[in-house]
Amino acid sequence: MADLQAPYRPSAPLKPKKQGNRIRTITALILREVQARYGNSPGGYVWAVVEPVGMLLMLSIIFSVMLRSPSLGNSFVLFYATGLLPFSLFNSVSGATANALNYSRALLTYPVVIWVDAIVARVILTTLTDLVVGYIIFFAILALIDTGTILNFIPIITAYSAAVLLGIGVGMMNAVIVGFFPVWQTIWSVITRPLFLISGVLIIYEDMPGVAQDILWWNPLLHITGTMREGFYPMYSPQYISLNFVLMTALILTAVGALLMRRFHINFLKN
Repeated sequence: MADLQAPYRPSAPLKPKKQGNRIRTITALILREVQARYGNSPGGYVWAVVEPVGMLLMLSIIFSVMLRSPSLGNSFVLFYATGLLPFSLFNSVSGATANALNYSRALLTYPVVIWVDAIVARVILTTLTDLVVGYIIFFAILALIDTGTILNFIPIITAYSAAVLLGIGVGMMNAVIVGFFPVWQTIWSVITRPLFLISGVLIIYEDMPGVAQDILWWNPLLHITGTMREGFYPMYSPQYISLNFVLMTALILTAVGALLMRRFHINFLKN
């Protein structure tokens, strides 16, 4: 009688294949969102760049008339951009992270797609888009205006990285809270409206009253905008900045949000 042989089973899991599957899944999610956001024509992506540029120019003109001169340098457009762009990156990443589950709800019913894929795909696309916008804006400002700026890329990269990490952490926690209490999305949009004014976009920390400094120091975004401006203004050396505080805040929010998301994301998808 012929010997019956058991089917072949690999002795160890094929980890590279699994990692490759994750990369392909995330890439597919990114391409899907690019098509959904910007359509099939290049004009859709161009508009994603033109819109924030136009808004920056309009608000720069308005605030330059109101505030006369910037707190740093001789160009209000550059001063405003150095505060607005990292702030906008944080807003974009946190919003994309918070809405990742709802956006990919239909795809998350397939076993090959997990909730982490949905978040990673949205964060990558949002970050790349905002970086392209930032590069175009800063290149245009420095090329067209004599700002006398000497760039220091380490603080610039640090500020952008911190904005992304903080955006992921805040977005993860918001996704969890909205999963339990859907009304939180409306509450969050209301309570964060003053965030633009208290994050150093228009007024640097040193020009704020002492009482405001003591309170607003605990706003991580104020540290991020200060770090960003340190990369554009050689004479500016803010002493209040604590990147350890920003990093710890981002990591704690991300860790807690990830643990809760892993435990309850199926419940959120059923709601």
